[in-house]
Amino acid sequence: MIPQSTGQVEPLSLIKHIQHSDDWRTQLRNAYRSPAQLLAALDFDKQQILAMTAHDQGFNTLVPHAFVQKMSKQDANDPLLLQVLPQAAEAIAHPDFNTDPLKEASFNPQPGVVHKYKGRALLITAGHCAINCRYCFRRHYPYGEQRRARSEWQQSLNYIQQQTDIEEVILSGGDPLALTDGQLFEIITAIEAIAHVIRLRIHSRLPIVLPARITPDLCKRLANSRLDCVMVVHANHANELDEDVAQACNSLRQHGVLLLNQSVLLAQVNDSLAALKGLSERLFELGILPYYLHLPDHVEGTTHFFVSLERGQHLVAQMQATMSGYLVPKLAREEPGNSSKTVYASH
Repeated sequence: MIPQSTGQVEPLSLIKHIQHSDDWRTQLRNAYRSPAQLLAALDFDKQQILAMTAHDQGFNTLVPHAFVQKMSKQDANDPLLLQVLPQAAEAIAHPDFNTDPLKEASFNPQPGVVHKYKGRALLITAGHCAINCRYCFRRHYPYGEQRRARSEWQQSLNYIQQQTDIEEVILSGGDPLALTDGQLFEIITAIEAIAHVIRLRIHSRLPIVLPARITPDLCKRLANSRLDCVMVVHANHANELDEDVAQACNSLRQHGVLLLNQSVLLAQVNDSLAALKGLSERLFELGILPYYLHLPDHVEGTTHFFVSLERGQHLVAQMQATMSGYLVPKLAREEPGNSSKTVYASH
């Protein structure tokens, strides 16, 4: 369990120490855990903080120092801040927005496993992340019901062993890289023992928000795996991709890990041609291929992030008209009950 911080604003010297700590666990333990603490670090005054922190809607704030360092000071419209700061709009109810928009419970053959797509199975490996994004489609997910003792992991592995059509195992969460090396390596070793599994895919935001997590030991373990390793990172804006992220991604690539990115199209964050072009170009500089641009899921508490399908198609069409095809992600949406993502043509 990650210890809670005091909620007080740390001295600048301590912030710098945390930011440059090589121990990612120290950085995670000292992440900002209240909106007021976060805003104070960005030099908002007391009155501004009071006005901007009256909207906590029950989804805990969690933001690492490394991510906050990329934000502009005193900018309430900073695209990174908007992803993590609670907003009054989270209280807006809408009949089309609910707590399980993808109906994942219907594809949950047993706790900890989501078997929705043919040939692939997803393991919920962790019930926590290094950052709590306000648009998260699993912000209401019952992680407590999915959390099991180590001995019960064998049930999930037995399920994968029995489903011989499963060639790829996807580690998700929460965030699988929020696990310790020992926990993560144990899971990888167990998956490697299943003969019909040939690929391991890790979905993680940590290389972007907490790049210190990409340690030499992690890179070596992935390089030595018999499985083909793919890591799908999650960045929504070019400002997230600083030099520390570049170094982390370079380490993964040097150890044979294929890097892809999936983004979420978010109102006021990246719903412009300039933002999307800047993101794709910066990703490519870092050796990451733009993969999917997801239309936001209809998650309760996220109506203010909504971008229409028509708007998304128009933006992708603009990208296609001005960029090389390999820089243009596929516009997609997860539809409840479908056996694969729905990919949309541009307009």
